[in-house]
Amino acid sequence: MNKLLYMNKLLKSAMLLSALLYFCVGTVFAQSASNSSSLQRLDNLLANIETLSADVVQLIVESDGGVLEESEIQMLLKKPDGFYWKTLTPFPELIVTDGSTLWNYQPDLEQVVIEDWDSSRSELAAQLLSGNIESLAVDYIIDSVSSTDSEHQVFELTPRAADDVYQLITINFMRDELESIYLNSKNGQQTVWRFENVLRNSAIADAQFQFVPPENIEIIENDYVQ
Repeated sequence: MNKLLYMNKLLKSAMLLSALLYFCVGTVFAQSASNSSSLQRLDNLLANIETLSADVVQLIVESDGGVLEESEIQMLLKKPDGFYWKTLTPFPELIVTDGSTLWNYQPDLEQVVIEDWDSSRSELAAQLLSGNIESLAVDYIIDSVSSTDSEHQVFELTPRAADDVYQLITINFMRDELESIYLNSKNGQQTVWRFENVLRNSAIADAQFQFVPPENIEIIENDYVQ
């Protein structure tokens, strides 16, 4: 895959994941009016999470089933706003935000892009990270598709809008721990995140979600005009 295209896809994927996880760890119960049974079960799985860390395997799968790209990633999450997404392979990159500033560091290019974190850049992120919970039930049908006594719990988010890029988002848990998320695009491509070595509520310093650029690298400050 072309590296620039890969980096753009990675940034979009990381921001979507941050939105989804903030939805999971902080906003489930507030949506319970739309589907009380499914949302209560999801809330029970994710209750009392303040931090989350995991090793992530990301797969980009083509419509024919072939794996276009596989990445190894370190992820950290800390409520209310901290998100850290460090790609180790194939192209090293760091995406990190403290909820105010977003840093995108590409060490092989010796550059960091710095910009204000603007949740409106992603419609889903805007809903989730800004706390605009009421609109989620309008935009997504959220269902549990597994039995209550199963150790494998599956939740599906189906966009209501006909022009949404995703056809279906599936969140999987095994023995009460986040296992995987599948994003099925309407073009047939699928993004898979598999979560390994998941830790809840381990101590994570706030400084982990800030970035101090190394010396002698290019600093690009982006300003977006709406």
